[in-house]
Amino acid sequence: MNSTTDDRAVLSRVLDRWKSAVDAHEPQQVADCFTDDAIFQGLHPYCVGRPGIAEYYASQPPGMTAVYRILESRRLSDDLVLGHLGVDFSFTDRPTLNVYLGVVVKRAGRGWSISHYQVSRLG
Repeated sequence: MNSTTDDRAVLSRVLDRWKSAVDAHEPQQVADCFTDDAIFQGLHPYCVGRPGIAEYYASQPPGMTAVYRILESRRLSDDLVLGHLGVDFSFTDRPTLNVYLGVVVKRAGRGWSISHYQVSRLG
Protein backbone atom coordinates (compact mmCIF):
# COMPACT_ATOMS: atom_id res chain seq x y z
CA MET A 1 0.00 0.00 0.00
CA ASN A 2 1.33 3.46 -0.89
CA SER A 3 -0.73 5.37 1.67
CA THR A 4 0.93 6.68 4.79
CA THR A 5 -0.75 7.07 8.14
CA ASP A 6 -0.11 10.84 8.01
CA ASP A 7 -1.72 11.21 4.56
CA ARG A 8 -4.80 9.31 5.73
CA ALA A 9 -4.96 11.44 8.88
CA VAL A 10 -4.89 14.62 6.77
CA LEU A 11 -7.70 13.31 4.57
CA SER A 12 -9.73 12.14 7.58
CA ARG A 13 -9.53 15.53 9.31
CA VAL A 14 -10.87 17.33 6.24
CA LEU A 15 -13.43 14.69 5.31
CA ASP A 16 -14.74 14.35 8.86
CA ARG A 17 -15.56 18.09 8.78
CA TRP A 18 -17.15 17.66 5.33
CA LYS A 19 -19.21 14.64 6.49
CA SER A 20 -20.39 16.40 9.64
CA ALA A 21 -21.64 19.39 7.62
CA VAL A 22 -23.25 17.16 4.96
CA ASP A 23 -25.03 15.07 7.60
CA ALA A 24 -26.29 18.24 9.36
CA HIS A 25 -27.47 19.72 6.01
CA GLU A 26 -25.33 22.85 6.52
CA PRO A 27 -24.39 23.90 2.96
CA GLN A 28 -22.20 26.85 3.96
CA GLN A 29 -20.24 24.73 6.43
CA VAL A 30 -19.74 22.14 3.67
CA ALA A 31 -18.44 24.87 1.37
CA ASP A 32 -16.09 26.08 4.11
CA CYS A 33 -14.26 22.72 3.81
CA PHE A 34 -13.10 23.81 0.33
CA THR A 35 -10.56 26.31 -0.96
CA ASP A 36 -11.89 29.59 -2.38
CA ASP A 37 -11.09 28.39 -5.92
CA ALA A 38 -11.95 24.69 -5.54
CA ILE A 39 -12.97 22.77 -8.65
CA PHE A 40 -16.11 20.82 -7.70
CA GLN A 41 -17.77 18.07 -9.74
CA GLY A 42 -20.69 16.43 -7.99
CA LEU A 43 -23.40 14.65 -9.96
CA HIS A 44 -24.53 17.93 -11.56
CA PRO A 45 -22.56 20.35 -13.77
CA TYR A 46 -19.29 21.43 -12.22
CA CYS A 47 -18.57 24.71 -10.47
CA VAL A 48 -15.57 26.60 -9.19
CA GLY A 49 -15.56 28.15 -5.73
CA ARG A 50 -17.48 28.04 -2.48
CA PRO A 51 -20.70 29.78 -3.60
CA GLY A 52 -21.43 27.06 -6.17
CA ILE A 53 -20.54 24.33 -3.68
CA ALA A 54 -22.90 25.79 -1.07
CA GLU A 55 -25.65 25.99 -3.71
CA TYR A 56 -25.06 22.35 -4.70
CA TYR A 57 -25.35 21.12 -1.11
CA ALA A 58 -28.36 23.36 -0.40
CA SER A 59 -30.15 21.46 -3.19
CA GLN A 60 -29.54 18.09 -1.50
CA PRO A 61 -32.48 16.62 0.41
CA PRO A 62 -32.61 16.99 4.20
CA GLY A 63 -31.72 13.70 5.83
CA MET A 64 -28.99 12.84 3.33
CA THR A 65 -25.92 11.45 5.08
CA ALA A 66 -22.48 10.36 3.90
CA VAL A 67 -20.22 7.51 4.94
CA TYR A 68 -16.76 7.48 3.38
CA ARG A 69 -13.90 4.99 3.18
CA ILE A 70 -10.40 6.02 2.17
CA LEU A 71 -9.31 3.51 -0.46
CA GLU A 72 -5.99 5.08 -1.47
CA SER A 73 -3.96 8.18 -0.71
CA ARG A 74 -0.85 9.74 -2.16
CA ARG A 75 1.26 12.68 -1.01
CA LEU A 76 1.68 14.79 -4.14
CA SER A 77 3.84 17.41 -2.40
CA ASP A 78 4.35 18.76 1.12
CA ASP A 79 1.09 20.73 0.77
CA LEU A 80 -1.07 18.40 -1.38
CA VAL A 81 -2.65 15.01 -0.66
CA LEU A 82 -4.67 12.99 -3.18
CA GLY A 83 -7.44 10.74 -1.92
CA HIS A 84 -9.51 8.06 -3.66
CA LEU A 85 -12.59 7.14 -1.65
CA GLY A 86 -15.76 5.14 -1.68
CA VAL A 87 -18.76 7.14 -0.42
CA ASP A 88 -22.27 5.94 0.39
CA PHE A 89 -24.87 8.71 0.37
CA SER A 90 -27.98 7.58 2.25
CA PHE A 91 -31.42 9.16 1.95
CA THR A 92 -34.67 8.92 3.88
CA ASP A 93 -36.78 8.20 0.79
CA ARG A 94 -34.62 6.34 -1.74
CA PRO A 95 -31.86 3.74 -2.00
CA THR A 96 -28.30 4.52 -0.95
CA LEU A 97 -26.13 5.98 -3.71
CA ASN A 98 -22.65 4.42 -3.90
CA VAL A 99 -19.99 6.53 -5.60
CA TYR A 100 -16.25 6.96 -5.93
CA LEU A 101 -14.82 10.28 -4.86
CA GLY A 102 -11.48 11.73 -5.85
CA VAL A 103 -10.19 14.66 -3.81
CA VAL A 104 -7.07 16.75 -3.61
CA VAL A 105 -6.62 18.47 -0.28
CA LYS A 106 -4.33 21.46 0.02
CA ARG A 107 -2.55 22.96 3.01
CA ALA A 108 -3.06 26.71 3.19
CA GLY A 109 -2.94 29.36 5.89
CA ARG A 110 -6.07 28.08 7.64
CA GLY A 111 -5.13 24.41 7.52
CA TRP A 112 -6.13 21.74 5.02
CA SER A 113 -9.04 22.23 2.58
CA ILE A 114 -10.40 20.43 -0.47
CA SER A 115 -9.15 22.02 -3.71
CA HIS A 116 -10.50 19.42 -6.14
CA TYR A 117 -13.54 17.14 -5.74
CA GLN A 118 -14.85 14.75 -8.38
CA VAL A 119 -17.59 12.15 -7.98
CA SER A 120 -18.21 9.21 -10.29
CA ARG A 121 -21.01 6.68 -10.02
CA LEU A 122 -20.22 3.05 -9.45
CA GLY A 123 -21.53 0.73 -12.01
